Amino acid sequence: MDEQAARVVVVTGASSGIGLATALDAAGRGDHVVLLARGPAALADAAEQCRVAGAASALDLPTDVADDAAVQRAFAAVTSRYGRVDAVVHSAGLVAYGRLEDVPAAIFDRVVQTNLLGSVNVARAVLPGMREANAGTLVLIGSLIGYIAPPYMSAYAVSKWGVRGLARLLQVENVDRDGVHICHLAPGGIDTPIYLQAANYLGWVGRPPPPVVKPERVARAALRLLDHPRPRIQVGPVNWPTIWGFNLFPAVFDRIVTPLFEVAATDVRQAAVDVPGNVPAPVPEGNRLRGGQGSPVASIAAGLRARLGRRGRR
Repeated sequence: MDEQAARVVVVTGASSGIGLATALDAAGRGDHVVLLARGPAALADAAEQCRVAGAASALDLPTDVADDAAVQRAFAAVTSRYGRVDAVVHSAGLVAYGRLEDVPAAIFDRVVQTNLLGSVNVARAVLPGMREANAGTLVLIGSLIGYIAPPYMSAYAVSKWGVRGLARLLQVENVDRDGVHICHLAPGGIDTPIYLQAANYLGWVGRPPPPVVKPERVARAALRLLDHPRPRIQVGPVNWPTIWGFNLFPAVFDRIVTPLFEVAATDVRQAAVDVPGNVPAPVPEGNRLRGGQGSPVASIAAGLRARLGRRGRR
């Protein structure tokens, strides 16, 4: 691709998981890739991977998306270097496990600030330029959890419900610019390190519920939206059936979701007690493309045994 014709694609959360997969995929397509995340070392490594993958250029800008001023500075730097922003895939996010009353207020607030207010900050920084040019796409990475109510993930669920609402509001506010597109992408269970990096006050490690999708699939879906924008898409084979069940049979959902979560979305073989994870600050050694938690079969079997054991002791 001609370097002048290459797109300028900004990816947040670009040092790990879906963000890293998206940055590498964009690099392989010959785009100019701008990588944002909190940790400088992991971000620099991700940028080098993008250069090797074929990016027209790769610029790493350590940025905490929860800091509005920092986000404004980052996008000003992008515009100064490239003259424009063609697309943003906003993937940065944090997770905390635990009952609402067990998650420390500072941890809860930090998750919401990063996931929801970080999305606001990114939109606030990039949309004026896109509106002026009447060109550009903003992809907000939401979650299946932004459509349902799982237990033990209140901070994450509240934030992702908010991200979905934000995407819808931005679509309304930008209907007067036919060249500006706001897209909401909701993945289901994805094989990324976010579960292992999470703050945890539940007692055992979280894991992606099956069927588990690779982060590269989410990246491909996000980049397809840059070529063929749509207001909202799901990535994951059970997303729509889960959403329909939540909406059509709420009483049944409420009764079964907790035991299903405890068996399929946690791993009782790995203890996690009062772990702040990467919520307060980056944990560079935990950053990578995939989580690598293995097949869920053994984990589910252990969860079933633990649940049956608790029932037998009653």
